[in-house]
This record gives sequence, structure tokens and C-alpha cells, in this order.
Amino acid sequence: MGAEVLDPFATTIRLIDEPGTAEALRAAGPVVRAEAPAGGPAWIVTDEELARRVCSDDRVVKDPAYAPETWDRWRAGLEPTAAEQPSLTTLDGPAHAALRKAHAPVLSARRVQAWGDRITQIAREQLAALDGEVDLMADFTTRYPLTVVCELLGVPADRVDQAVAACARMHDDYGPAQFAGVMGAFADLAKAALEHGGVAAELRDRMPGEITEQQLHYLLFGIMWASQITTDAALGFLVARALGKPSDDPVRDALRQHPPATYTLWRFTRTEIELAGERLPARAPLLVDIAGINAAGGDLTFGAGPHYCIGAQLAQLELRAVVDVLAADFPQARLAVPYEQLRRVDRGVQGSRLVELPVLLRG
Repeated sequence: MGAEVLDPFATTIRLIDEPGTAEALRAAGPVVRAEAPAGGPAWIVTDEELARRVCSDDRVVKDPAYAPETWDRWRAGLEPTAAEQPSLTTLDGPAHAALRKAHAPVLSARRVQAWGDRITQIAREQLAALDGEVDLMADFTTRYPLTVVCELLGVPADRVDQAVAACARMHDDYGPAQFAGVMGAFADLAKAALEHGGVAAELRDRMPGEITEQQLHYLLFGIMWASQITTDAALGFLVARALGKPSDDPVRDALRQHPPATYTLWRFTRTEIELAGERLPARAPLLVDIAGINAAGGDLTFGAGPHYCIGAQLAQLELRAVVDVLAADFPQARLAVPYEQLRRVDRGVQGSRLVELPVLLRG
């Protein structure tokens, strides 16, 4: 068995550039055994080359149906299984490829670039509405990416508050009833988007024939939720570095040094496999340490293999728009506290996010 290290899943508040568990994980080996939050062992891959192989290995799947039988779905924070609800984050193999093929044209680099001016305008409008000392983590980093994705999908502008509230509820501890309530809120947003046209309607027309309307609602939820939670975290680190630790390429550097997803989503072994000399049983939970691999000089911010983040182009465009607007419209913007005093909260598989980001936009 691989060495066990300090709890990599503990929620911990650290200074923005304070080392986390990545160094200890790497020192423990390319595959490290830890205690999973839902109980029992889990394995974390810390080596980039091995991680890339794992991300493309058809013996390692994302379908929660392969999670350990002892895991409680709610405690583990798992999605419905692929059979219960097809999604880009739970399907594997040909079924995943077919669903990804439907999404790819509407999130391609060419399509995303065509939205660039409008995305910049949204960033400009929302930042211009702020005054005095503001905590950008309090609302802006959530509202901005949700405004963007809602408009692209076709969700009416007056429903963005509903999207913000629904995303906030996703962070609550919940069981089946609470989950159903949140999914109901997102289903309402999905219906509104489909009625008003936009990318949501285009996706409906591109879906494989077996996808039902209810399943389409869940897929649209996935786009909204993934767009918010990852870009929200990335925006905080990006603005902090742009104002307090500038570089030639702040977007690239922020994503490399502070990837919004500390680990990949859970993967599970379909059969017993061997990784770097470690024998993993069937149904073994497996993660890739994105933050640690990035810190060691790699780059897995958007994953690798068939599940490489399909929204990577959109996320990077949204981030660059904010940097451009800050430089053009707010040249006197500065952090209200020293960069080194900013704090982040590391939440294991839930990622890392700044606790607060106090900024004086007008100096």
C-alpha cells in the first residue's frame, strides 16, 4: 500500500501562497493512499505522466456506479450514476464521446471568441457598478460568470438572481430532498433558456436521440454550475495576482499556481489495476492532484484525456476580459490589504477559493 499522509481533504484556511499538502503528497510517492471523506481508502496520483495515463485509461471510469459500495452518495457528494442521469462528468467511452460531440461546436474556440466583446461588456458593467472598497468574492466572482453563461444559454437576465441563489445552495449540506429542490430551481432556469433560444436550444437540437427533456435540464444545470464554481474561484486568485503580484500572463500564471479544482473529480477503477507498483482493487476511488502537479511544473488545470474540460476556452476568455477591463477602466485599482495577507480556504475535493478579496477599484 502507498504511504498515508496528512489529511489532504481537511478544510483549512491558509495564506494565499502558503504551501498546502501538495509537497507532502509528492514526497510520499506517485500514488498515495489516504482516508476518503466518505470512509475507506482512496488513492491520489501525484505524478504528471502517470496522471495523464490514468485520465485516458479505460479501466478507470467516472461513473459513480463504480464507487465503493460502502459510500453514502450524499456524504461523498456524488452525482447520480450515468444510468440515472447521463452527463459529461459521469459518462465514459462511446456514450461520453457522443455527448461531448454534441457540446463541442457550441463551446469551440471560434464560437467563444465571437462572444468576446459581449463578455467584456458584462465584466465592464458589473465592475463599474461597484464603488469604494468592495469584496469581490462576496458577489462579483459568482455573478459575473453566471451572467455570462445564463446569457449564452438563453436564460433571461431577470433570472440571474435565481441562478446565484441556486448555486449558493449547492454548497449546503444536503440530502435527497434538498438536492431535489435545488435541481428544481435549475430545471426552471433550463426551461426558461430553452424557451428563449440561444445555446440551450441549439444543444437540444444536437443531443443524441435518447436524451430526454429532463436529462437535458440536468445537462444545462451542469454547464451553469461548472461555469460558476470554477470561474468563481479562478477570478479571485486572478485579480489578487493581477493587482498584487503582476506578471506578463496573469491568466496563465493564476490558473497554474492556483487551479480552481485542487483535484480532479472522483474516478473509480472498473477492475483491479496496478499503478506505479501499487495494487488497487476494483471500485477503488482515485483522484489526480492537480494543484500538486501544477506546483511541480506541470499543467493539468483543465484535466487531460477524454474528459478535458470542455469549457476551458470560455473560462479563459472570461478571465482575460476581467484583466483587460481592470487595466483599461481601473488603472488605479489596488488591493485594500497586502497581497501576502490574503487568505484562501482549501476544501479538499471541493477546491480552493479566497476567503475575501477587498479591492479599491478606483485607488
